Amino acid sequence: MTRGLHLIQITAAGVLAVALAGCATTQAPDATPAKTTVNSSAPLLPSVLFAGTAERFQGWHCTPANQHLVSATNAQDLRLWSLHGAWRLPQAVVASGARYQNGEISFWNRGDQAMVETPRGQLQCTLSDQRTALTRAEQPGVMFFGQGNEPGWTIALAHDAPTLKMELNYGDERIELPYIISVMDNDAGRVVLENSRVEPFFRLRIEAAACFDNMSGQPYPARVTLNYAGEQYSGCGQGIAP
Repeated sequence: MTRGLHLIQITAAGVLAVALAGCATTQAPDATPAKTTVNSSAPLLPSVLFAGTAERFQGWHCTPANQHLVSATNAQDLRLWSLHGAWRLPQAVVASGARYQNGEISFWNRGDQAMVETPRGQLQCTLSDQRTALTRAEQPGVMFFGQGNEPGWTIALAHDAPTLKMELNYGDERIELPYIISVMDNDAGRVVLENSRVEPFFRLRIEAAACFDNMSGQPYPARVTLNYAGEQYSGCGQGIAP
């Protein structure tokens, strides 16, 4: 059976998709892992992996570029994710609906319809699905939670220590391991974690980008890739604020 999650791909149409990619935060290549020891407390993850104060994530299907976006609306701004990265758009004054703008990128929401504007064109978007953001009440002690399908798996990063819990094969296999940080790129919203022991080795890669569960279609702000025991698992995840 094919493992992981087949992410919804964004098919670029014309220069509009290029415009979104160009406006996203540039992602530098992974740096050479530094010599790191396990600390007594967990690291701070990039804020673009979290919903902020938003209570839900919304998924959007957009044309003409056949793009899929994820948003989370806070009191004063909107967080927006595409396959290319993430943006925070402050709220702007508008006669109707809700409009958010950061430079030349704007998101104008009217109910289940939205328009995304860039210097090179527009996207007309329709709400496709939404999901209530995970909270600490639902996941006590967890600061990041990821999951995937075929077979079902989950990962949970503790909020108070550099430890990771894995549940594989629909929960039949449960593992808890310490980790070190090999990559932490706050601007790009990219984190790579590895086991601090020689065996068993794992690598967990988290990237801020629109992600949709391949079974439910529910939206998430992060793509998650787990390599463990010679297998690769792909899925979605989100940061969980206190």
